This record gives sequence, structure tokens and C-alpha cells, in this order.
Amino acid sequence: MKLIVNGQPLEARAVTLTALLNELGYENATIATAVNGDFVPASFRADTKVNDNDRIEILAPMKGG
Repeated sequence: MKLIVNGQPLEARAVTLTALLNELGYENATIATAVNGDFVPASFRADTKVNDNDRIEILAPMKGG
């Protein structure tokens, strides 16, 4: 399936957001996610399907001031 992840095209096998995060190595990371501009809480990722051409944003918190 073709996705856009953080603005970059990506070919992925995952069908859920959790599977995609695992596929990309984010299993234990503290992150925020959005699909097509809609925030997806961590508790909803396993039930959130990803579809061809979806735009996924994966954001990690930044330190600093």
C-alpha cells in the first residue's frame, strides 16, 4: 500500500496504524500520530485502519526551550 508518512512516500504492508508504527520501528516510542490531519490517540491506533494514499504524521516530542 502506498502511504505518505511525514511528507514522504512510503510503501507499507501494514493495515492498521499500530502495525505501521511497528513496521517503522516505533513500537515503544512516545509519539503523537495523525491520519489525514486527524489526531489519533494511542488507545485508538490498533483500530485505526490505514488506506492507500493516506497521509500519516508521526511526531516525537522535542526538548528545549
